[in-house]
Amino acid sequence: MAFSRAFIKCSGYKCHRLIVNRLHGFTKINCVALTSTVTGTIVQETCSSAAASKSRRDPLDISFEDYEAAFRSKTLGELLRAYLVYTICSSETIVENNMKLMKAAKAILGDKLFSLAMKLTFYGHFVAGEDQYAIRPVLERLRSFGVKPILDYSVEEDISQEEAEKREVEASVPEAGDKQEQGSLKQYHVAKPFADRRYKVSSARTYFYINEAQCERNMEIFIRCLEAVADYDRHGRKKSKDRATYGTGITAIKLTALGRPQLLLQVSEVIMRTRRYMAEIVGGEGNVLKHHVKPQELEKKLEAAHVNNKDAQAFMKQLTSDKEGILHLFPWSGIIDENQELSSTFRIPDLKTGRMVRLITQLSKREEEMFRNFIRRLDHIVKAAQEMDVRIMVDAEQTYFQPAITRITLEFMRKYNKEKAVVFNTYQCYLRETYNEVTTDLEQAKRQNFYFGAKLVRGAYIEQERARAAALGYPDPTNPNFEATSEMYHKTLTECLRRIKDLKDKGDDMKKIAIMVASHNEDTVRFAIQKMNEIGVLPEDKVICFGQLLGMCDYITFPLGQSGYSAYKYIPYGPVNEVLPYLSRRAQENRGILQKIKKEKRLLLKEIFRRLIRGQIFHTPKGDYVPV
Repeated sequence: MAFSRAFIKCSGYKCHRLIVNRLHGFTKINCVALTSTVTGTIVQETCSSAAASKSRRDPLDISFEDYEAAFRSKTLGELLRAYLVYTICSSETIVENNMKLMKAAKAILGDKLFSLAMKLTFYGHFVAGEDQYAIRPVLERLRSFGVKPILDYSVEEDISQEEAEKREVEASVPEAGDKQEQGSLKQYHVAKPFADRRYKVSSARTYFYINEAQCERNMEIFIRCLEAVADYDRHGRKKSKDRATYGTGITAIKLTALGRPQLLLQVSEVIMRTRRYMAEIVGGEGNVLKHHVKPQELEKKLEAAHVNNKDAQAFMKQLTSDKEGILHLFPWSGIIDENQELSSTFRIPDLKTGRMVRLITQLSKREEEMFRNFIRRLDHIVKAAQEMDVRIMVDAEQTYFQPAITRITLEFMRKYNKEKAVVFNTYQCYLRETYNEVTTDLEQAKRQNFYFGAKLVRGAYIEQERARAAALGYPDPTNPNFEATSEMYHKTLTECLRRIKDLKDKGDDMKKIAIMVASHNEDTVRFAIQKMNEIGVLPEDKVICFGQLLGMCDYITFPLGQSGYSAYKYIPYGPVNEVLPYLSRRAQENRGILQKIKKEKRLLLKEIFRRLIRGQIFHTPKGDYVPV
């Protein structure tokens, strides 16, 4: 039995000593405290002996070297499979030609033998199962080791580059033609050399628009994901006789699956042209919120520009403002209103000519209907999520779509995040403007009184973004290197935590800001934990959670979940033959993070040898943890 002793101060209690007895992985808390750091190990518990007795909590080794904790949930066969998969991912030749090799193997072995081979290797390691019923044992086992699910139905079409380009160009050009008039921004128009959005992207799933019927089918798929998460929650509650997983399940969605990309391009351009217009009026750069301009000040500028009084009054009437100034120049809530038309919404007075000008190409009745259908689909998904008590995580996409995606997501936050964060947006920290975007959106949530949910990632499209910017001649939107991206990530996370602390200090609801640290980088995870400790944010406050992909970085996820942090695995599922593009990307991504593979392989070997030496060859994983 190992004894650890630390002295701390526990707020609100006459409790100054924490004794942790650790025997064969079992942790007994004699006296419960806030946070203790003992020889690199963090122990966090609530000041309630009753709560402590209900769920097991292990110390966290923040060096992430505890291989027993990392792989406690795995059988020996699964450990051997993981080691084999990572060894294959270390081969440049195999990874480079992985899709060809899988197709060749399928042709030689036939469907049944190929499926079996994949389940014994890549599919079995990276994918949870073929449908929402087959994945249930995986979800239950994860839950028993303190880890929760983010479900994603990972079926993709395997189409050629030529077909992808053809679909994207056809779906990205308005019926009136791709007219780049004065004031147009070339970034937000389709470029054929980059029409295949899979170009230089290894980690993100890509949807190509076919027709409205396919978008309807994608909506139904997302609804089934929600049902799978909700069913998992109900199943978990029934079995464990508690509500520990209630409202913690998440489904990931992509907005490009739900509508025509042309519409996202056009709305994105409107948003960026609006920002330029505001900068022209008041000077400086950035979002309207940063300027704190009063409506009266804007009205005087319109008068000075000799804008027709009727037009000026109509424009002023649609402004959204509060005591701090203008929030929005346009009624953005209108974009999720089925009775509003985009074409009539985005018109501004030109300060040089005094005339009203349109910021968006005139949309046909058919295109307006397509946009309304896109919004209807998303609203149906979010409403279903709210009713099932499941959260929606909207994935980030390319910068030429992202302004529209963020704006639409924020409007759904404003509509549905009234009592808690149901809808989350995703921010990619390899972008130069991420910190500014997040602080602006946090400010909007504060001023319009809705709960803000965000997933922070490093990002998936950096090489594509750089190549596209260089080819089309607009400024590179990305940070120059990995270090700058990490700095952006930590700076943005620190600002989110600072605002959470402000809420706590004011006695307000800390859950008004909810952040997922979605990272496979252990330095970033350590940074987040240390910042949480500094400001007194506890894991059970449920305002900070951590996420990694299934089959990757188990040495981070499972120790976090087993020590009482809110930990998630991104869980892909789908039929074997239809998730091959997903598996190909996972192989490519693992090739790009060989250092992490090196560490995971080393820890896997240690755990394999430990079990062999101890005779635990037929170890059956049985967890007794309850997720936060």
